[in-house]
Amino acid sequence: MTSEPVITATTDRNRRALFLSRAGRWVAELVLVFVGVYAAFWLNSYQQHQQEAKRRDQIMASLEQQLRESIESGKTAGAKEDRQAAEFQRALDAGQMPPLRPFVFTTDYNPGDIATLLQSGGVELLDLKTLATLRGVESVIRWGLSRMARYQKLSDELIVPNLDQDISFFCDPTTKRLRRRFEIYPEALQATGTFAHDLERTQTELLRQIQVERQRH
Repeated sequence: MTSEPVITATTDRNRRALFLSRAGRWVAELVLVFVGVYAAFWLNSYQQHQQEAKRRDQIMASLEQQLRESIESGKTAGAKEDRQAAEFQRALDAGQMPPLRPFVFTTDYNPGDIATLLQSGGVELLDLKTLATLRGVESVIRWGLSRMARYQKLSDELIVPNLDQDISFFCDPTTKRLRRRFEIYPEALQATGTFAHDLERTQTELLRQIQVERQRH
């Protein structure tokens, strides 16, 4: 009679031990699943971050290279335009009635290039200050090109059709000054140099900002 409680107690302990063992395995499996999912999520996030960092660096390296080339080209063009404008003005001031030449401004600028860059990830990857500086450069370009187009239109209408005319058609022989409808010509020459310098200035600012961002990341 006395052996039944002992057997029952032993059975209860075995059951509790078995339950605790199973519970322990369940908890361990749950922890492993959680750790596995977290590790996979972290790895995916890390890989995505690395891909974004690589993409950012590719975009900024491309921008930096293009800016360096454009700045150097702009310095040369700006100096040339300044020299031509100064030479024309000196001759005009000296009463030499210098000849007028067709105003021609060409550029390979394509606004779609920047749009493509931003759509390919630039908006998400570049710092806000870099994007703001980039748009500042775009603004200078659009304003400058609009002004150059106006001067070229006037040249096409007023100068090109009259290139076979004597210089007196453009300058008053008495005053040795440009006739009123051609007074915009030296302004156009000066504006071309100003455009080149403004573009060089804003592109240099953008280049510095890109270099700062690349170092920070």
